[in-house]
Order: sequence, then C-alpha cells, then structure tokens
Amino acid sequence: MAAREVPGPWWLLLAALLVVEVARATHECALYLSRAPVVPYAPNSIFPYGSFGSSVCITHGDVNAAFELARSKLPPITPPHDEYTPETVAPVGQLLLDTSRILAQRFSLSSYEIFYELPRLDVSHTAVAEVCPDFASPMTCVPTRYRRHDGLCNNLLHPTWGATRTVFNRLISPVFADGIAAPRLSVGHPYSSLPNPRRVSAHIHRDDGYHDHAISLLFLAWGQFMDHDFTLTATPLDPETRNEPERNCCVLPEHQQHQECLEIRLPKDDQFYSLFHQDCLEFFRGLPGVRQDCKLGVRAPFNILTSVIDVNTVYGGSHRHANRLREGVGGLMKMNNVFKDLGLRELLPTKTDFVDEGCTRSSSPTLFCFEAGEIRVNEQLILTTIHTLWFREHNRICKELSIINPHWDDETLYQETRHIVSAMVQHITFHEFLPLLLGEKVMRNYGLTLEHQGYWDGYDPATDPSMTAAFITAAFRFGHSLLPSAVERWSPSNKFMGSVRLSRLIRQPFDLYRAGVLDEYYIGLTKQPVQAMDDAITQEVFNIFYVVLYKSNMFKFNINIGLFYMYNNRTHKTPSHTSFYFFRKFCGLPPITNFHELASVMTNVTAHRYADVYSHVDDIDLWSAGVSERPLEGSLLGPTFSCIVATQMQRVRRGDRFWFELPGQPSSFTPAQLASIRTTRLARVLCDNTDRVEEVQRYPMLLADPHINPVVRCGSGQLTRLDLSPWRHIH
Repeated sequence: MAAREVPGPWWLLLAALLVVEVARATHECALYLSRAPVVPYAPNSIFPYGSFGSSVCITHGDVNAAFELARSKLPPITPPHDEYTPETVAPVGQLLLDTSRILAQRFSLSSYEIFYELPRLDVSHTAVAEVCPDFASPMTCVPTRYRRHDGLCNNLLHPTWGATRTVFNRLISPVFADGIAAPRLSVGHPYSSLPNPRRVSAHIHRDDGYHDHAISLLFLAWGQFMDHDFTLTATPLDPETRNEPERNCCVLPEHQQHQECLEIRLPKDDQFYSLFHQDCLEFFRGLPGVRQDCKLGVRAPFNILTSVIDVNTVYGGSHRHANRLREGVGGLMKMNNVFKDLGLRELLPTKTDFVDEGCTRSSSPTLFCFEAGEIRVNEQLILTTIHTLWFREHNRICKELSIINPHWDDETLYQETRHIVSAMVQHITFHEFLPLLLGEKVMRNYGLTLEHQGYWDGYDPATDPSMTAAFITAAFRFGHSLLPSAVERWSPSNKFMGSVRLSRLIRQPFDLYRAGVLDEYYIGLTKQPVQAMDDAITQEVFNIFYVVLYKSNMFKFNINIGLFYMYNNRTHKTPSHTSFYFFRKFCGLPPITNFHELASVMTNVTAHRYADVYSHVDDIDLWSAGVSERPLEGSLLGPTFSCIVATQMQRVRRGDRFWFELPGQPSSFTPAQLASIRTTRLARVLCDNTDRVEEVQRYPMLLADPHINPVVRCGSGQLTRLDLSPWRHIH
C-alpha cells in the first residue's frame, strides 16, 4: 500500500507567512480586505501565492488623505448654530461620499466591497470625526415615557434607527452604474441607458378609468397620511420659497446646474408634452445623507421624518417645529377659528413663515395655506382633511384630560395626549388600513395582526425600523393607481353635492375656507370608490395638472407621478423588479427570466406592452411592474409589493420601543389604558370631530354595505368612544 503524501515543509512555511501577513495587516489596517481565492487542499497542488498581492489594506492615513482631497474640492463646512437641517446635512454627506469614491478608485474596490465592506471601517480616529454631526455621533440614551420629536434614542443602542435625518435602508444591495452613485443602466443593452421613463409611462400606465367597488377614498387619504408620517426624502429646495428650485436643470448648461440635477428628457414626438413645446422635465435626486458614526459607503439619500408611527404629521419632527404648533396653554394645538361666528369647528392654523411652501396661492392670494407637523399638508385637499381631523382629536382629548386631571400642567397634558393619539393612529393603521391593503393571510404570515387583549412582548432591539428605499420609492406608492379623476362632496342627508377635479385640489386647499364644506368632503371620502388597483393611472396626475400649470404660467412642479416614481427608483438605485437575484428572490418568489413568463404575474396585454419598450425583463422599473402585478387573494397588492410593504410594517412594529402594545417600558400603557386604546375606530374619530356628520359606516375605509359594513348613527352608542377614565391620576 502506497504511503499517503503529506505537505512538505514549504507548505508549512507558506502558511506561517500567511498568518504573519494577516496579523500584521489587521493590526495596521483600518480595513483589511482579503481577496486571496480559497483553494481546497489537494495532494501536489500548487498554491497561487501571487494572488495575495491583490489584498487591500486601507489605513487611517489613507482615509485622511482621501478626506482632505475631497474636502479641498468642496466649499468649507460650517456646523449649524442650532439643529441640523437637510441643507446642513447634505454637505457632510457629499464630503463622505466623495471620500468613499476616492478610496474606491484608489483601491479598485468592487461594488460588493463598497456597499458591504467600506462601512465597516471605523472613522472615529480619522479627520472624518471633525465634521461628523452630533445626531450621527455616539450618544448616551436614557429611557423616557415620551418620544423625542426627532425620534433619536428610540433604540437605546442604536440612537439613529428610525430617527429623522437617517439614511434609507436597503432590503437588498443597490445597483449602481459606477458602483457608488450613478443611476443603473440597461441589462438588455449593457452600458446603455434604460428606456425613457416618459415613453414607458405613456405606453404602460394609461388611464382606463376602472373603479374598485369596495374601497372608499378615505382609505387612500389614510394611506397618504401614513406615507407622510413615514418618509420625506431630503431634496434641494429654493432657499427663499422652500419649494423645488425653478427651471434649473432643463434650462441651464450642465456646468451651471445644481449638482443634484437629473433632468428627464422627453421624446420629441410625445403626444402630450409636444403640444406645449416641452422637451424636458425638472428632476432633482435626493441629497446625500450621513450614516450613524459617519460611516463611508455608497450614496445614501436620507429621510427628513421619523420612520415609526408617531404622528409627526401633526406634531412635527423637531422640538422647534413642535413648539411652533402648540398653543402653549392647556396642552392644546394651535387652530384657526375662522368660523367662530358660525359655531363651526376650527381649521388648521395658517402658514405665515414661508407662505407659498408646498402650496399655490396665485388663485387665492388673500388666503393662507395651512400649517401642520409635516410640510406637505397642502399637497392635496383630501390629505389636508386628515391632518385637520387629528389636530381636532388632539384638542378634544386634551380638554377631557384636563377635566379628569386638573392638576396637570401644559407639558403633561400635551405629551400624554400626544402619547394617546400616536397609539390610536397605530391601532387604526394595523386594525383597519393594513388588513384592506395586505389581506388577512399576509398579515398573519408577517406577524402584523394586533393582539385582542393583554400585552404583545414583541419588541426586538436588533430590528431597525428605518424606511427602506424599495418601500418609499415604489411599494408604498401603490396609491397613485387608486387616485380618482375628481373628488366628490356629499351632504349629511346623503345627497351628491358636486365634485372637483383632482388637479384643482393639488396644493390648493382653499375650498376648506367655505363654511360647511369640510364635512361634505369627509362624507364624500366615505362614499366615493377609488379606482382599481392596476397599471392604469389617472391623467389628472399624469398630464392634466401640467395643463393647469401651463395656463397659469407656473412650471414650478412639473408633476407626472408615474414618470417621477420610475425615475426616483433609478436615482435611489432601487434594483429592477423581475430579476431572480433581486426582489423576487428576496421575497421567495420564482424568477421571471423573459417576457413570456412576465404574463404569469400580470395581464398578457401589460406584459406585451413591457416587451415593446424594454429590451430585457430585468430592466423593468420596480414601481411600474409592482402596480401591474395581479393582486393576491384578499389583497390590493401583488406578491412583490405585499412582501415589501409587510416586511417594512413588521420592522415598524418590532423595532419601535414606544409601540402601544408593549409591556415593561416607561411608555407602556396600563392594562386598562391599553384596553381603551383598542376600542379606537376611525368612524368614532369622524363622529367626534365634525359638525354635521351624524352617521357613518363602521369601517369608513370600506364602502357601506347593509350586511357586512352597515351605516350607524354617531349617537347610537354602537361606536364606542375612547374611555379616558383609566388616565385619572389621584395624586
């Protein structure tokens, strides 16, 4: 029997040298990347020693050199005197991005290494620490009963998770043309641009006008209200108007444009825009953000808002903003008592600082826009009505608490009411909204079903509730498929009062200044069906709003929803929809490898239209394909969007230390208080905060049905009012 061969002494010497090399490198390197291929041992094999030369050692000195080179090419960074704003965060984000780019080029880092490995580099001992903002620097958190308005310290170990100014998370790694910042390119034609988004939107997302006969428009209003509680991407704004910069990208030569310009060039033969001699639409990508501890890595847009359900749409995302909205007496929010002489309830306070921010006052220059906790309150009138509803509910609860606890001061009344309102909105979202959106099966599979009694001990400090790019740029933008062409008003006696084209209500909420109209809109929201969930998008947001702007000689906004979201997917570097390696793989769905297979998840007609404009199925934009998917049984969404939304909502619940069902936290409700919160119904909130709404269906996000969703009178006792007696304090 032949003797077994064993490695000779040179193998032992090589192994020893390898151990010494790795030990030296890991000791001196801030980041060590071993690229040596792994070769399994085999007798008489030859070890590729030369490949060790490709390993990467990035030292603190390398980081400092890259940082100083990047800083020399940018304007000086001056820390703000007060809190960091998007305008003061972005220069730091750009400096870190340029530092990352220089390191990536110098060391020939792969896309994988830039995204996964570079953020592991500790920059606390480098020059980067000099510019790291306080909100991204290490801090000590102390548990409290009430949330901070900016969301910091929700997670005691990871203070920025879910907080304002946090960069967006990724469900999967992004696709960058250059590995770090450039929008993705075509798979079908390598190194070529993706199809023109306007050509895609015009060909795929036509206005077919079908309606869903179960879901009411109030469902859509609530969805947008929650979307604005979750996320607002920081983008460039005009310093004087606080709106999008005007005519910057399309008109100016490239060297004079804003650095975030990514204008959308329109086809010369476009059937709509060519009528107005328009060949370009303004577009600005999100500003670069700053990660926790100022980590390096790929470009990362950031969220101006908190990612958890804390109703900052009402209260604001900073201490300064919150104080501006408070009355300062009795815990109350400011209101506009314009109908005092008529005995009607109050409207939102008026906006008097930047009077045209997010609003178009040219048609009503004597009227002011509204103020709330979120700057998009005036984006469309039906959204304004939901903001108004919760301002009123805060003051209603606050007044009751002041009677129950007359010894409570302004701060206690305000914070305890805010605590209750946040819990109510969490309950309505998970009890009334998400089941309609996702269906009971998806709710169960992702652990989204609320407890009926007792506590839910599901908080996980390892779960980051921060918003993901796929959720905010695509999946939760499903609602634009549901938008109607007009918004209806109905009287308390169930008579149709009229309708207004949606385009006339965008950034123009002034109809609410007519006495009694607000209630008519509330009733209309409960009676009007939304459009069907499909690939059809109303022309009111695709084209018609542009006509309104054109006739008014105002091109500030150039809104085209489908176009915007497809392009936003690309600039956020959201990977394509159908690749096996991307979202379908993440969601455990079978891959789509060709246009023939695409017809298995959407209609044949739609799949054929995609084949007309895309050269490869992996090029299809996430938002576009997501709204085109066939819905799951009992759901409004298809499998991919259901997965993305459910995953995000799971993180929002599990990663929120202030979630209303939790035990053992300083913020926890007593068992009696929690039982009271669980009686919350949106129908009751409508009854309690309107002037003439006397009846409403039990679940107003669904159209009324005499058998499964009957209309009940507000005073009948069938809609339980929130019992505040468990909040009575003896001392």
